[in-house]
Amino acid sequence: MSEEEEQLDYYTAIKKAEKMLCRFPLISVRNVPLMSLIASNFDTIWAFTPDPSDLLIATYPKAGTTWTQEIVDLLLHNGDAEACKRAPTPVRSPFLEICSPKPIPSGKMIKTHLPIQLVPLGFWENKCKTIYVARNAKDNLVSYYHFDRMNQTQPEPGPWDGYIHKFMRGDVGWGSWYDHVKGYWVEREKKNILYLFYEDMKENPRREVERIMKYLDLSLSDEVISRIVELTSFKNMKENPMSNYSCIPSQVFDHNISAFMRKGEVGDWRNHFTSEQSKMFDEDYKEKMKDVNIPFRDLI
Repeated sequence: MSEEEEQLDYYTAIKKAEKMLCRFPLISVRNVPLMSLIASNFDTIWAFTPDPSDLLIATYPKAGTTWTQEIVDLLLHNGDAEACKRAPTPVRSPFLEICSPKPIPSGKMIKTHLPIQLVPLGFWENKCKTIYVARNAKDNLVSYYHFDRMNQTQPEPGPWDGYIHKFMRGDVGWGSWYDHVKGYWVEREKKNILYLFYEDMKENPRREVERIMKYLDLSLSDEVISRIVELTSFKNMKENPMSNYSCIPSQVFDHNISAFMRKGEVGDWRNHFTSEQSKMFDEDYKEKMKDVNIPFRDLI
C-alpha cells in the first residue's frame, strides 16, 4: 500500500469513526482496562505478526509518543522536513491497537500504548527494535486528564479530584501507569528496549536524539541532528499540521476544550495538585514503586 493509499484509508476510517462516535466504555482485557473498541478486537491485535524491520514505539498515553514518532521519522529521512510532511503522524506511524486487523506494511514505525504483557509476542520473537518513553507520574496524569477531556472517544474523565484517584487505581484507558512503566523497565535489557525519559528529552534533546540515532544504527551529521532538534521542538511541532493532530475532526478531538499538544512542560503538575493531593499521591507512589528503582525526576 502506497503512502497515498494509506492516507486515503486513514481518512476513510476517520469518517467511519465519526458516524459511530461515542465515549467507548472500558472493558478489562487480562486485567487491563481498554476501550471497548480495542477490547472487542484484542484477539486480532494479539495475533499481529510484525516484520523484523518494524520499529515499535511504546508509551503510556501522553508520555511523549508523538514527539518520539517525529524524531524517529526525521532520523529515518535524514532530517528531511518535507519528507516528514508527506502525511499526518497516524498515517506515517500506524497505531497498533486501532489499525489492526488491517495489514501494516513492513518497515514501519508502529505506535502502541499497550502494557508490555499485551504486546503481540511477534515483536519479541522477531527481535524488533523498541523505543519506550516514560514520563513522571504527576505530569503524565495532568496531561492524560486534559486529553481525556478533549478526546470524545475515551470515557468522561469527570472532575480533577476524582481523576487523580482513577489514575492511582489504574481505572483509565490502558490501565495502571505504575505497572506500565515497570513492565517495560524490567524487560528492557532482555528485549533490547531503548528506555527513555521525557524529562531527559526536555533537558537535553540533542543528547536523546543521538541516543535514538545510535539505537537505530544510523549515522547522521551534526548539522542534521541540529535540524532535527529544532524541527521537533514543542513550538514547531505544535504549529506543524502533520504532527499536531489538527487532522482529526473536532467531533473526535475537541481542540476547543484542550489542545492535543497542550504545554509539553516538566513540572506542570504543580499548577494542578493541591498540597494535600500531592502528599496523598506521593505516599501512594512510594508504596507502588518500592519494588523498582526507576530514576524518575521532579516528582516530589
